Amino acid sequence: MSGGHWDYIQYRLNDIVDDIKSEIDRSGRPKTKEELKEEYWRDEDWYNKYPEDLNYYKYPEEVIAEFKIAIEVISKAEKYIHRIDWLLSGDDSEETFLEKIK
Repeated sequence: MSGGHWDYIQYRLNDIVDDIKSEIDRSGRPKTKEELKEEYWRDEDWYNKYPEDLNYYKYPEEVIAEFKIAIEVISKAEKYIHRIDWLLSGDDSEETFLEKIK
C-alpha cells in the first residue's frame, strides 16, 4: 500500500462520510424488527412508554442540508489528503499529483 505520511488518516474521513450518509438515510425511518432486536435492553414496556424509540431520530431539513454540505467538504478533504500523502511519501511525482488532484 502506498502513502502513509499521516498514517492513512484519509480512510477515517471516508468512514465519517459513510456515517453521515447513514444518519441521513435513517432520519425518521422506523426501525426494522432486526434493529429493534439489537436494542436487547429495551422491551415491549419500554416501547409502549416511549413509542418514538421505534423510529430513528428525525433531523430537521436544515440539519440534513448541512450534513450534505459536510459530506462534500469532507470528501474533498479526503481526496486532497490522499493525493498529498502520496506526493510526500514519494509515490507520486509533482506532475502526477497535479494531474490527479484535478
